[in-house]
Amino acid sequence: MAGLALAVAAGAAAGQASARWLSAAALLLLAALALGWPRRTAAPPPPEPLAPAPPPDALARLQIQLEHLPAASWVLSGAGRLQPLSQRARRLLAPGAVQDAAALQALLIERARAGQAGQLQLDTERGSERWSLALQPLQLAGEAQVLLVLLPLESALESERLLAWQQLVQVLTHEIMNSLTPIASLSQGALELLDDPAAGDELRLALDTIAQRAAGLQRFVADYRRLSQLPPPQLEPVDLGALLARLQAAVAPSWAARGGAAHFDLAHPGLRLQADPAQLEQALLNLIRNAEIATQDTPQPQLWIEARLSRGGRLRLTVRDNGPGVPPGLEQQIFLPFFSATPGGHGIGLTLTRQLVHGMGGRLRHARPLEGGAAFVLSF
Repeated sequence: MAGLALAVAAGAAAGQASARWLSAAALLLLAALALGWPRRTAAPPPPEPLAPAPPPDALARLQIQLEHLPAASWVLSGAGRLQPLSQRARRLLAPGAVQDAAALQALLIERARAGQAGQLQLDTERGSERWSLALQPLQLAGEAQVLLVLLPLESALESERLLAWQQLVQVLTHEIMNSLTPIASLSQGALELLDDPAAGDELRLALDTIAQRAAGLQRFVADYRRLSQLPPPQLEPVDLGALLARLQAAVAPSWAARGGAAHFDLAHPGLRLQADPAQLEQALLNLIRNAEIATQDTPQPQLWIEARLSRGGRLRLTVRDNGPGVPPGLEQQIFLPFFSATPGGHGIGLTLTRQLVHGMGGRLRHARPLEGGAAFVLSF
């Protein structure tokens, strides 16, 4: 009997260790997903038999790893008890972090029970901050649990915002100085030529150059106004078949005249999208114009426009060409206002297109096809 009791006690201890191991392992996986590690999109494999409980030293190492996760992590038990699992979680609830620790715990419990992951706005001693909450429900030893991971977003967003302002100021300064410097120099020269009766031609040339630079600066300001004063989209159902037919009628003849072709493919007949018809058509025309410029030196320029449903039921519109593609290293800069990899380009086409797509609830990204060229993907 004593041996049986010892065996039962040992089995219970092993079961508890296994439960702690599984909970910790699941938390590490959740934290990895929240930190941006690659997600698996394929169907999950069939469950495998549970491995035996890890040795005590492995549990100790795992506990240390959990303590030092760069995220605030908790486990919510079936009884509603929220237990911190990392130093970041304990520091967040300690004095000097969030202003109301009890309110944060209540909010986390509410979100976990409702399954509502996503962004949170927390009032901290440093001010209002944005955090991202990830959740993972579990069933361990017959008890329902929820793992929670909270990641700070404010520092990353602030850095991106500051970088965007720096890039915008750099572009504005460059464009304005390119026009103002020759205007100032030529104006001074024109004043000196006024006292020379024989300098009529030089004076006329100086004034003409000043007028051209002033006109260029005026166009720049008008382009900037276009980017900053886009009208709000008027959303309605858009028949993509009819939209692609209009685009094909408008642009296919010019591609054929250049010795190439424009291909339009509606993978699923009857596709409709809730969008602003005029703004969606303008966005696609901007990308087609971009493809025309990219393929101007290509012997047989080709354009492909495709509309299809991707996994998850999301709509994808792809505009692809067989030009030289975006130079390596410029994939992100091409979306900056007034940045152009093409000599003489204004650099507002892709920026304007991304704003139009974003205003309709979509995303625009650049892709590098295996076949070469460039592709721009609109996802809704």
